[in-house]
Amino acid sequence: MQSSILAAASASRASVPATVFSPLSATSRPVLRTGDIAGACPAARAVRCSAAEGSVLYRLDDGMFNSSEVIQWESGKSINAIAAAQGIRIRRRCRPRYPSEGVGADRAVPRNILEQIIWDKEVEVSQRKAKTPLHKVMESAEHAPSPKDFIGALDVARRRNGLPALIAEVKKASPSKGLLREHFNPVEIAHAYEKNGAACLSILTDEKHFQGSFENLETVRNSGVNCPLLCKEFVIDVWQIYYARSKGADAVLLIAAVLPDLDIKYMLRVCRSLGMAALVEVHDERELDRVLKINGVQLIGINNRSLGTFELDTANTKMLLEKRGDIIRKKQIQVVSESGLFTPNDIAYVQNAGVSAVLVGESLLTQEDPGRAIAGLFGKELLH
Repeated sequence: MQSSILAAASASRASVPATVFSPLSATSRPVLRTGDIAGACPAARAVRCSAAEGSVLYRLDDGMFNSSEVIQWESGKSINAIAAAQGIRIRRRCRPRYPSEGVGADRAVPRNILEQIIWDKEVEVSQRKAKTPLHKVMESAEHAPSPKDFIGALDVARRRNGLPALIAEVKKASPSKGLLREHFNPVEIAHAYEKNGAACLSILTDEKHFQGSFENLETVRNSGVNCPLLCKEFVIDVWQIYYARSKGADAVLLIAAVLPDLDIKYMLRVCRSLGMAALVEVHDERELDRVLKINGVQLIGINNRSLGTFELDTANTKMLLEKRGDIIRKKQIQVVSESGLFTPNDIAYVQNAGVSAVLVGESLLTQEDPGRAIAGLFGKELLH
């Protein structure tokens, strides 16, 4: 989990020599190394998110470093054990190559599709960081055009149409359905979505399992599309957030089934510093309860598809909102229903359950004209 708080960071109080830990695997113990931290102050602790060349120092408050996760980690508990205590079943391998390419002990068998995706993502991000260090990506993010108001766009669209706002997804394939669209032109699809009333767009960037790319994200952003863009990525490292911003993303996806609470808190802070929104995705009651305890969450996505089994159940949105709707409304959090939405009845069902927006891809992309398919999905043409 390099560049997440738990897996690669350590802290020391300013009253003692500044220290940083070397990168950790999911089961290794911290190894202290002494270093100078410029501008350290008594009110803060400093943390190096990766010991690799080109990493940067972040300032975090005592609230984060006094968290139970950090205390457990510093006392020798493994990252996977800490995550498992929060109900996270995805193990982190932190291997230097794809698990399926190893032999013997290195040849690991994932428990489900999501775990395979995350293991592959760890390798991909490690390779990307080696080519473009974090400090360079941060510089690029700083020079990117100002982000668009993702949450504001959803709110305006919902009020304008009296229906859940649409986050229309641009993706070529998925592990569950395979190739969705043989003739795949992300720019054409994005403009068709926008023309037909989409409030925001979701751009798949995972290459290995969804045939997406950050190049698609950047191309769509530079094509004249005005909709705010969600980078639909399996985020495990803040490097990905900065990289997404540098490519024109206005929001990122954070998956509670993958990220421990402390990582979500930290990544939310990074998003706020960049002016980005974060769609925090949950699938079950335990994940939702975890996320509702985190301050600063403004947008929660309820995935009707299990990322472990890829089974669909649209009743998942209604069930979770019946149980936690009062808390969500009190916190003024907008809810997005994701996956399994194909008809106007499906849209009405989740709207009655209390969602503000829907994220839809498959039911649009499998139609001849994805843009015109929006009217079929909602039962009427959307105003834009």
